[in-house]
Amino acid sequence: MIKFLKPAPHKPTMEKSKVDKEYKRLRFQVFMGIFIGYAGYYLVRKNFSLIIPDLIERGYTKGELGLALSAISIAYGISKFLMGNLSDRSNSRKFITIGLVLSALTMIVMGSFPFAVSSVGIMFAILFVNGWVQGMGWPPCGRTMVHWFSHKERGVKMSIWNVAHNVGGGLIGPLAILGVAIFGDWESKLYFPGMVALVVAAVTWYLMRDTPQSCGLPPIEEYKRDASAEYSREDEQEFSAKQIFMDHVLNNKLLWLIAFANAFVYLVRYGVLDWAPTYLEEVKGMSVTESGWAYFLYEYAGIPGTLLCGWISDKLFQGRRAPSTIIFMALVLVAVIVYWKNPPGNIMVDNIALIAIGFLIYGPVMLIGVQALDLVPKKAAGTAAGFTGLFGYLGGALFANIVLGYVVDHFGWDGGFYILIASCVCAILLSASTWKREKLMHKSR
Repeated sequence: MIKFLKPAPHKPTMEKSKVDKEYKRLRFQVFMGIFIGYAGYYLVRKNFSLIIPDLIERGYTKGELGLALSAISIAYGISKFLMGNLSDRSNSRKFITIGLVLSALTMIVMGSFPFAVSSVGIMFAILFVNGWVQGMGWPPCGRTMVHWFSHKERGVKMSIWNVAHNVGGGLIGPLAILGVAIFGDWESKLYFPGMVALVVAAVTWYLMRDTPQSCGLPPIEEYKRDASAEYSREDEQEFSAKQIFMDHVLNNKLLWLIAFANAFVYLVRYGVLDWAPTYLEEVKGMSVTESGWAYFLYEYAGIPGTLLCGWISDKLFQGRRAPSTIIFMALVLVAVIVYWKNPPGNIMVDNIALIAIGFLIYGPVMLIGVQALDLVPKKAAGTAAGFTGLFGYLGGALFANIVLGYVVDHFGWDGGFYILIASCVCAILLSASTWKREKLMHKSR
């Protein structure tokens, strides 16, 4: 399998007169490949959240379903780290496409066969498989980004690419509504998006390429003339797994700090997102259609918010990520309190609060990923991103899935919101602890 996934071989560099035109064409093409491909991953990642109300009606408790849902976070957190290391030594085109096909098939199976939702254990197992292959999405995108786009343009490019989260995640709600309308059963919330994701996988394969050198182009540092003082041809050589882990990731103190911050950001992100359909229907009195569209609005509000956050980070703070993260998380804290305290029946206020949270939360999610890429050589980018993802999912999303479900069962929704508020504060404090070091690091560039 590793041999099959190995990076595409370098081709002889084409004539200089053709380089600029071909580079521009392929940069746009591979960007669209990782954008569409990663949006496709989100079509088949969080579908289970939409069927939680249906499963509660069939006798499951929130705690049980939170436990089943946690399988995605456990598997994804570990997989993103390990698959990140493998992706650093693999062909991005094959890697991202294979993972998307496998994820789509797991959702199709879960929605098509009644046994798949017959017990918590079976649901956990299937969702674990889905979470594992979902870990094949982000790392090849990060590898593609650092090979095709230079450091000085990466913040803005990453913010644009990052809205793929919202495009794919936001389409889950409308696709679920459409699936139920076409097929007339709640299981279509799983298998219909899976069928759409298979089509997206085919498009991704068509668009994607591995590295510029595999297409007969020079490295991005030479093309954009944006190499650091330490850059040399040796940076184009592949690292061993041990070199990546020990030399560039596990001994990086700043990477550890942003990884812990990521855990709290993800707790807020998924604490709101995964439980929104249930909270809105139980507490706020929304219908399935209204909660589905609220889910949609949450995701799509992240698009302008992410772009603004990336622009602020690059233009106002000269490529430093901590200041923007702190500002956005402080505003998330305010929006979460409004979402919590708004009385039932004020649907407009609930939607505005969800839109505000969605607008603000994806900026910090994106910036922590960009920081991870900035802190390591490009041949270790997938592993660094996977490392922060490991904390985000095993620390943040897993807590949001399991602990929040049980807290709400025993202490009500107020208990869950106390956890979300504390997480916002912790994310702000951890990001602030990187402020000075990050400033010194960027001065030295």
